[in-house]
Amino acid sequence: MAYDMKPFNRDYFDMSPSEMFRDFGRQFFSNFPETKSVRTDIKEMEDRYELTAELPGFTKDAIDVSYENGLLTIKAENNMMNEAKDNEGRVIQKERSFSNVKRMYSISNVDEDNIDASFKDGILSLSLPKLEKNKRKSIEIKEG
Repeated sequence: MAYDMKPFNRDYFDMSPSEMFRDFGRQFFSNFPETKSVRTDIKEMEDRYELTAELPGFTKDAIDVSYENGLLTIKAENNMMNEAKDNEGRVIQKERSFSNVKRMYSISNVDEDNIDASFKDGILSLSLPKLEKNKRKSIEIKEG
């Protein structure tokens, strides 16, 4: 019995392993429910970095922002339970949802003591002032 090989447009024996499996991770992980990422914009200004992050559905208290050793971390966790009761107090419906996001950014030269954060309408805004250590400093030479 002869097989018609024409439907195969590529010769899989001539492909590198990275070409053969390049979409595997995308296909595998796209099937997970509640896979979320923090969408962000980062702008570099002369004296600071400005970061905005979309965190819809989270409250201010559910968000944790930290900066340590040049690494900015944004974490948010949401654990909600909605419960509807009838007139006699019996539970007739109970729904739960859980979402957890985390994003890390390597941003050096930040004055960590003066980072400013605000949260409104699902948008986290951070202002990360730069350290002044990169400014040119003239050194006076003394007679000596």
